[in-house]
Amino acid sequence: MVVLEKFKKSCLTLLVMLSVACLALSTPGLAEAKAKTKAKTRTAAAQKSTSTVQSTKVKASVVRKSRAVRARGPARISLEEPPMPLAASLSRSAGGAVIKTTAAAAAGMSAASGASFGQLYGLHHTPDPLYLKSSVAFVMDQDTNEVLLSKNSEAVLPIASLTKLMTAMVVVEAKLSLDESITITSDDVDTEKNSSSRLAVGATLTRGELLHLALMSSENRAAHALGRIYPGGMQAFVVAMNRKAQLLSMADTKYVEPTGLSSQNQSSARDLATLVKAAYQQPLIRELSTSREYAVHLGARQLQFHTTNSLVRNPNWDIGLQKTGYIVEAGRCLVLQARMAGRKLIMVFLDSTGKYSRQADAERVRRWIETAPQTPRGSADLVAIPKVTS
Repeated sequence: MVVLEKFKKSCLTLLVMLSVACLALSTPGLAEAKAKTKAKTRTAAAQKSTSTVQSTKVKASVVRKSRAVRARGPARISLEEPPMPLAASLSRSAGGAVIKTTAAAAAGMSAASGASFGQLYGLHHTPDPLYLKSSVAFVMDQDTNEVLLSKNSEAVLPIASLTKLMTAMVVVEAKLSLDESITITSDDVDTEKNSSSRLAVGATLTRGELLHLALMSSENRAAHALGRIYPGGMQAFVVAMNRKAQLLSMADTKYVEPTGLSSQNQSSARDLATLVKAAYQQPLIRELSTSREYAVHLGARQLQFHTTNSLVRNPNWDIGLQKTGYIVEAGRCLVLQARMAGRKLIMVFLDSTGKYSRQADAERVRRWIETAPQTPRGSADLVAIPKVTS
């Protein structure tokens, strides 16, 4: 019995020793696992903290850059054709203040809201010292190319009937007979905006008369007929319009039809100033665009047409070329060449709000220029005008 009891005690002692040994061996592994878990927890927390700090810094940087862009000058707008989700299509880069959207998305939003592209882009929030109603404005000296005023001048927007200035350029440079008779057909009827026209289907006019009405009265059927009857048809005419834009280095400009009814006819104020300067070299365009009224004889009837620009009849203005435009997507638009304060100036106003606001903006610019302090510039009739950018 004594021997058996001693054996039991020895076995129990051995079992205890083995348990202690096993515990000793397993403890470092457990401690290591716990240490690894704690390390991972600390790393995750550190990464989260770093991410939060970086996110905060990025947001702050974007805000600072955005403010700097607004203070520095005009935003550049780019319209892209490839479709993308609406939420992703409206984006602004902090460095260049580039607003991107698909043409279809912008047109859809404009149609739904009745707002112009410029209003959708927020361009009307750009301040300027002259308090212009146009979200885009550009004034430059025709002879020296000196820019006197620039407001969102690189914004690419629909240009409405300003398109007809390029339509006229293509027709005139093609040297087609102005006496050729052209009949208005159902193809010339506007099915996009359903705009009205005083030229009924079946009316026959000369090419010169159609050109006159397109420039002076912004007649859409007249402009469309000019493109339709062009050698090669409408497609060839639109190709010629875009080719001319390329030759003039109008990189922001695109045409899809000759009337301006499509919001896909787009350009920037700087490009349009280039177009005005080129069109001014054509005496016929100068004459027809500044005509006050014109009578067209259609059989036994006589139709009287008038200019769409009231400034042409204003004795305070010496206008050498002009064109107006309007569709909802473009707002009220105006380009003109005028002489004032001894200088030949080119003015571009896009996306103006209010029926007469574009002319009012032109008046503001004229008064600003004519009241600027005179300084010697090699000629007694020249005026040094302070530059304005926004």
